[in-house]
This record gives sequence, structure tokens and C-alpha cells, in this order.
Amino acid sequence: MSMNICTRGIACLLRHQNIRRAGFLNTTFYSSSTTTSDDLTKGKAIRIYTRTGDKGMSSIYSGERRPKDDVIFEALGTTDELSCTIGLAREFSEEAKHTFGDKLEQVQCLLQDVGSHIATPRSALSETKLKKTEFSSEVVAELETWIDMYTDQLPPLRNFILPSGGKTSATLHLARAVCRRAERRVIPLARDGEVDSDVVKYLNRLSDFLFTLARYAAKQEQKEETIYHRVHPPKKT
Repeated sequence: MSMNICTRGIACLLRHQNIRRAGFLNTTFYSSSTTTSDDLTKGKAIRIYTRTGDKGMSSIYSGERRPKDDVIFEALGTTDELSCTIGLAREFSEEAKHTFGDKLEQVQCLLQDVGSHIATPRSALSETKLKKTEFSSEVVAELETWIDMYTDQLPPLRNFILPSGGKTSATLHLARAVCRRAERRVIPLARDGEVDSDVVKYLNRLSDFLFTLARYAAKQEQKEETIYHRVHPPKKT
């Protein structure tokens, strides 16, 4: 794993050391409310369980306790699921000797930033805390550059295709579908002004990138993509 790729994500985590069980950051790296940046950098043992969520409640960055089925935690959980699915796709891509694993790793790190942003409602916190979880629009433009780069290496899309084309491609299609769901979970928060619109834009472009990359992976592995065809009911005899 390239250590420089996740520098931004790790820095974000260290800035948010006081987030207590705030969904995404917690589920991925740590769960103890007493965890500090020193613990993370010095390799101290970190408690995985705290029992603070045993009654179905959890905290966001403001310290507010909310039910675990709150829209914020639904968005955080789906974003976490997305990162896990991309991680699986990245493992398959490395087995197949693809060269885009670093891009997938960077996306996973940026999804950490998405998670910290979601866990920080725009209406509930001070400017200082909001600034710590800002999400840059520049990463949206970067995704568009990647999409164009890989699209230029693919044959024109003339048919609907089914998730297929080998393990890497099929898993990237799965990640694309999860990404669409993550976008749907975040949109209500953006509509209410709790999440920046750039997060929605990023998830929207990310699903397009994952679709394009799935096609590219199939092409590089010389795997055939399955074309959709209408299935007619069997004729009655």
C-alpha cells in the first residue's frame, strides 16, 4: 500500500480525534471515545468496543446523540459500504495486474473525508469545526479528468451492458451501484443544507468513474462484456 496516497485521509482523521463514535471515521479506524492522535501515531492499543451504542444511539461530531437509523448514519454506513466494495475491487485489480489501484486507494481516502463531512452537520457546529471537515470541489474535476482519460481508450458505448467482464469489472460495477445508493442517502442531507453540494457531485461523478473503470478493466483483461438483450417469454405450445 502506498503510504503517500492516504496522507490526506490520515490527516483528516487526526484532526477529528475528538469525534466520538461519529459513524464513518469510527467504524473504519477506531471506536474509543478516549482515543487521541498520540494513540494513533504511537501505535497504542485501541479499544474496539465502548458500549456507548448499546441502546441504539450514537454521536456525531457536535456531540449530539442520535438514533443509529438516523439519516446521517444511513449515509455514513452506505459510504463505508462503498469504500469496502472499492477495496474488494482494488484487491481483484491487483491480482489482475491493473495499474489503477492507486486511484481506487485515493478514492477510498477521499471517502474518509466524505464521511467526516457527513458527520458534521452544517447547521449545528462552529466555523472552526466546519472548516476542519470542508470538502474540496477540486476532487470532482479530478474524477472528470480520469473519466475522460479512460473513456478515450474504450470503444463507443452503443448498447446497455450487464455487470460482467471478469472479477475486477463486475466488482467495480457493484461498487458503482453502491455509490448510487450512497448518493441517494446524501441527497436529503444536502437538500436540508447539512451537507455541501460538492459531496453530492463527487458521489455522482464517482459512480460514472467506477462504470468507466469497469469497462476499462474488462478491455484490459480481454474479457467480454455481456450485452443486454430483451428476453421474450417462451411461446405457448
